[in-house]
Amino acid sequence: MLGKLKTTLEMIKFEHTIFALPFAFMGAFFAAQGLPDLGKIGWILLAMVSARSAAMAFNRLVDYEFDEKNPRTISRALPKRTISRRYVSGFVICSSFLFLFAAAMLNTLAFKLSPLALAIVLLYSYAKRYTWLTHFFLGLALACAPVGAWIAIQGSIAAVPLLLGLVVVLWVAGFDIIYACQDVDFDRQEELHSIPARYGIPAALWVSALLHLSMVALIGYIIWLSRLDGLSVAGLAVVAALLAYEHSVVRPTDMSRVNTAFFTINGWISILLFVTTGIDILWH
Repeated sequence: MLGKLKTTLEMIKFEHTIFALPFAFMGAFFAAQGLPDLGKIGWILLAMVSARSAAMAFNRLVDYEFDEKNPRTISRALPKRTISRRYVSGFVICSSFLFLFAAAMLNTLAFKLSPLALAIVLLYSYAKRYTWLTHFFLGLALACAPVGAWIAIQGSIAAVPLLLGLVVVLWVAGFDIIYACQDVDFDRQEELHSIPARYGIPAALWVSALLHLSMVALIGYIIWLSRLDGLSVAGLAVVAALLAYEHSVVRPTDMSRVNTAFFTINGWISILLFVTTGIDILWH
């Protein structure tokens, strides 16, 4: 059983929870205007991890038939039959109940909205079958993190968490477009939708760059709106440099460094934004 669990966690890239988790903590710090209650931080952490785990495992189930055909994904655990679809289905159900339980432990509004959040993160898996806007749907799924964390602390909603959510949408859609460039030929063959498949890789990379520029500008506006100091500005400058580097290592004719752009750099971006803005909020 432990072996199956380990295989499942490897399959869903459990370590990549780090992408959205710092944004959840950012939402919590902005909501508390300082260090949030540690008990609530624990429940937010459980909610984040369980929701993301449910979503990724569900995605592997839904994409099983495509993963079997795609040379890039055929080595995943389900196509290799290292674990069964029945086991992964059970994992999705357990993770979903954990998420709902964590939301219930936070406050009434968080619990009432938790089924909607769960539906968003699960239904993303079907988006690429119907629309090339699939990248933005993924961004919406991860945007639940800062908005949900704000609600967990405040028990209400406001402009700042919605703006943070929009930052996540722009950021995630931008790097997901880069990632999707790897599968252009396969997506067209299987009639799956993405911006690279519809408009081609060069145009897709331009769209990705524009989204990331918009993200940087929006973060700057949030920093100004929240009256944060120089550390947040410095952090944003480094983030802008990292995004520029991310786009410099990917070429329309060379996708060999996509993993560097997608996995390594984006993990550092979310951590850096949380650390710099979090320290600024604590200093205030």
